[in-house]
Amino acid sequence: MKVEAETRPKTAARQRADEIKAFRCKNLIAVIEDPSEIRNIGTVIRNANALGAEKVYIIDPRKKLPNDWGDMRDEKALSSTSVSGVKWTFVKRFDSTEACLAHLERNGFVSIVTSPHVKGRTNILLSDGDYTAHHKLAVWFGNESRGISALAVEHSDMCVSVPMFGMIESLNLATSSGIVLYEVTRQRRAYQSVFSRRDRKGRRETPLPLVMDRDAP
Repeated sequence: MKVEAETRPKTAARQRADEIKAFRCKNLIAVIEDPSEIRNIGTVIRNANALGAEKVYIIDPRKKLPNDWGDMRDEKALSSTSVSGVKWTFVKRFDSTEACLAHLERNGFVSIVTSPHVKGRTNILLSDGDYTAHHKLAVWFGNESRGISALAVEHSDMCVSVPMFGMIESLNLATSSGIVLYEVTRQRRAYQSVFSRRDRKGRRETPLPLVMDRDAP
């Protein structure tokens, strides 16, 4: 029986998961802080999975979601809006920003937040950032109406903004997460391509010239 199980053909989904494994961005977490709408949570999970982020953390003080990832995978609202991305992306919820920050810092992650200019902080445009500087990186996205919290900004390495050129000067959560994660994952995949197989700590074998996509939004 054991031999039969080992030789059983893989499903198409499992084959796809194996094929893309090398392209996932290790130690990259997308953090959603206090989202109001479950459909937006599902969309960010979908973006994170499609673009190759490793995990999604959700700060959920209203307790809209179950604690266990297995239960989240059975949540119809999440499964439908994430197009089943929640089944293929590890998702963890936290009761508070404080709890999430403590967990990230305890595990050696550096946080950056998506936010307009904040006085007294390092502020950069998305295309000007080097998102390979930290081996473990958490990218924060704020509430749909209030944005990112002052506490998350205080504990972040820098504030990243998407430049705006229209009369509308803000993007919704789904759109901003897609744009930001695209640039972050693009850089980190290029960085990972020069990792030494023998070096599991993330040091480069040779310096990688960082080429910014200046035409990116």
